[in-house]
Amino acid sequence: MADVRLVNLTKHYKRGNEVIRALDGVTLDIAKGEFVAIVGRSGSGKTTMLDLMGLLLRPTSGSLFIDDIDTSKLGDRQLAQMRARRVGFVFQEYNLLSGLNVLENVMLPLRYVKDGKKAGRPRAVELIERVGLGDRIGHRPTELSGGQAQRVAIARSMVNSPSLILLDEPTGAVDTETAQQLVDLLKRLNKEDQVTIVIVTHDLDIASQATRQIRLKDGKVLTDERVSAESADRGVPVA
Repeated sequence: MADVRLVNLTKHYKRGNEVIRALDGVTLDIAKGEFVAIVGRSGSGKTTMLDLMGLLLRPTSGSLFIDDIDTSKLGDRQLAQMRARRVGFVFQEYNLLSGLNVLENVMLPLRYVKDGKKAGRPRAVELIERVGLGDRIGHRPTELSGGQAQRVAIARSMVNSPSLILLDEPTGAVDTETAQQLVDLLKRLNKEDQVTIVIVTHDLDIASQATRQIRLKDGKVLTDERVSAESADRGVPVA
């Protein structure tokens, strides 16, 4: 059963008299536990698609289901609750709060869940250790490298045990070696936690390590290819 389902999903904007079709009638299913890479040139609709799946935007038309819930029927408060409980985000610029330490940053999403901070502290500590930052738990973001900061962001995205993690160019601000370490971490979390991962990336080497690669062009799906986990581990090139 699909964890995420897009049915003729569109997002159009008006620019004067011109209609910009950022996403134009996309239909696809993403099953629970998949590791999906979305690729395409700038303006192809990658980030719009991610923002729609993350419930940050409402579609112009079409439907989006997450865990079989039709999100188009939800009000703003229900959408916010769903984002807090079912969706984790990781952005290129980390978005860590400089005045908080690693543990406090990871625990931030728990403030939106009843009794979350108290119950979620052990989970936060566990995740920080799993991403290899147990010895940095009291450090501030300014005391971390770019790769370490992104690991904190990944741990934060998982603290509420979401069913879906969305990543927008998460390796764009780090070097090649660090980027590979981050992808290895994502693959491990995907396998161990069976969490669905959707990553937007311009890096075809990164995309080739996903088990499914979706290429967008002009707001439409150009190609949608699945590969075996073994092929993804070898990094089958994206055409």
